[in-house]
Amino acid sequence: MSESDVYEILSEAFLTVLYASGPVLALALAIGLVIAFFQALTQIQEMTLTFVPKIVAIFLGLVASTPFIYSVLRKLSDQVFDLIAGGGL
Repeated sequence: MSESDVYEILSEAFLTVLYASGPVLALALAIGLVIAFFQALTQIQEMTLTFVPKIVAIFLGLVASTPFIYSVLRKLSDQVFDLIAGGGL
């Protein structure tokens, strides 16, 4: 196994993490911006108003994106297991 193979596996793993976590992080960002805008408009500075909707949205986003996350992770694991089975690692 050469350095380029290791680099390729690591870059694929980093991209997989970004793809798998991207939808949930984008959802958390969008909900956070909406809540911040609402707080700025109403001047309500309640701390639970920021946490509870974000937690609920993140949980629902995780449930909704679980098949996508599974497929992305399965693709990476299949590639790595094929390299192991083929004697590449």
